[in-house]
Amino acid sequence: MATPSLLLTLYVWFLAGSLLAEATYYRHHRYIPQFYRYREHSANTENLLPEVSNPVPEVSQPGAPTYPEVPEVFHPAPEVTHPIPEAFHPVPEVVYPAPEPYHPLSVREPAPEGSSPVNTSRVFYGIMFDAGSTGTRIHIYKFIQKDPVELPVLVNEMYHAVKPGLSSYKDDPEEGGNTIRQLLKIAKKTVPEDDWRRTPVVLKATAGLRLLPEDKARALLREVQTVFEESPFYVPSNSVSIMNGKNEGVFAWVTVNFLTGHLYSNTKRTVGILDLGGGSTQITFLPKSKKTIQSAPSNYIASFNLFDHTYQLYTHSYLGNGLFAARYATVGALGADGLDWKIFTSSCLPKKFRGNGTFSGTIYKVSGIPDGYAGYKLCYYEVMKVIKGIVHQPYEVRGSSVFYAFSYYFDKAVESGLIDGSRGGTVEVRDFKKRAKEVCNKMTKYGAINPFLCMDLTYITCLLKEGFGFKDSTVLHLAKKVNNVETSWALGATFDFFRNLKIH
Repeated sequence: MATPSLLLTLYVWFLAGSLLAEATYYRHHRYIPQFYRYREHSANTENLLPEVSNPVPEVSQPGAPTYPEVPEVFHPAPEVTHPIPEAFHPVPEVVYPAPEPYHPLSVREPAPEGSSPVNTSRVFYGIMFDAGSTGTRIHIYKFIQKDPVELPVLVNEMYHAVKPGLSSYKDDPEEGGNTIRQLLKIAKKTVPEDDWRRTPVVLKATAGLRLLPEDKARALLREVQTVFEESPFYVPSNSVSIMNGKNEGVFAWVTVNFLTGHLYSNTKRTVGILDLGGGSTQITFLPKSKKTIQSAPSNYIASFNLFDHTYQLYTHSYLGNGLFAARYATVGALGADGLDWKIFTSSCLPKKFRGNGTFSGTIYKVSGIPDGYAGYKLCYYEVMKVIKGIVHQPYEVRGSSVFYAFSYYFDKAVESGLIDGSRGGTVEVRDFKKRAKEVCNKMTKYGAINPFLCMDLTYITCLLKEGFGFKDSTVLHLAKKVNNVETSWALGATFDFFRNLKIH
């Protein structure tokens, strides 16, 4: 006869099998949502977070700093339980109350004859839309609350994206709304129908809408709000909004440090994040030196409370310094007049190249310089003007801090062959510089892959070195996913919905 635990295991696998297979994640990440009020946790409550499995070896180069070991996230080891530090016991507070009491789906384990069934777990979902400048993404998270005294488990994420971004429909909001309807169809197939009315749906727009005129951005948001209200999901107040850059960096930092297990560590060893989007770029880390906080502009420091612990982060978002915005700023096209007839040239492009590029719904005509020069040095000089004097250099990034870089950092490293796209990997800043030189000085070879590849790699190199001030030997961990969950601000923003982070 099957044991109760075996039946429960089979039933949970049956539920997981009904989801789309795009991002299945069964590592037990712990998080306390707003929907529950718990009694005080005991000191021996188990925290089933990822254990450090294959630490990244230290980089041993003459004169180079020693990097702290971080978890290898691509092949996690079997779970090892750890007590939750007492300092991290959360005190839930309701931020977005639903119109009726929230009652997650209960999964009951068969009980022995003569006794009542035992309620063993509750399932709930969260839907977060990321309306970026180059695409709109939907993240559907499934959580299980196994026991009222334990932290819930992040079971999996379903992720899907459509292009172009919402901002590309600035002159046709209704068509932009249709892209949201398309993604909501996926949500209806992923979330069980019985859970639709209690599953919150939220959209946060980033740099693409921040760069639009206010009236056009508001028209798009109103259309999305209408689409949400037509859906069967729970639409909270302020469910559609433009997220400020500071929150974007903080939420991404929360996501990565949650997935790597650092938020539950009783040490202060965390990892910094570098996010390169289409319209903006973010840097966020937990300073180790008071000098970093004292020397930074006051609006570059963000304090927030998470799990009864206050974090003071260095974080800033540079609007207009995302990869696509930087392309057209480099050639002098961003914000220029006469876009219908002007052709913008650059030594970062192949000499014989001539084509159109689109960013945020605007078409730009660009080309190489047929009778001029091209190459890395000239390109570096061009992109420098987009960064020089604009990007603040934090005091301690020239040290041995550990940073995870994602979004277009990851995509361009894959596209240029620096890393394997299926696994991610680690690179040094000098690796971006070396590959940029190779691509720029052999544009006839790489131009067929992507005529902008020289410009993109040179811009990344310049941003890291001349902008943020990283050393050539600084190691970056490039990852699209950590433990099969997307490295973006979306998970952190979902946590913010369930439990207010109180960012100041």
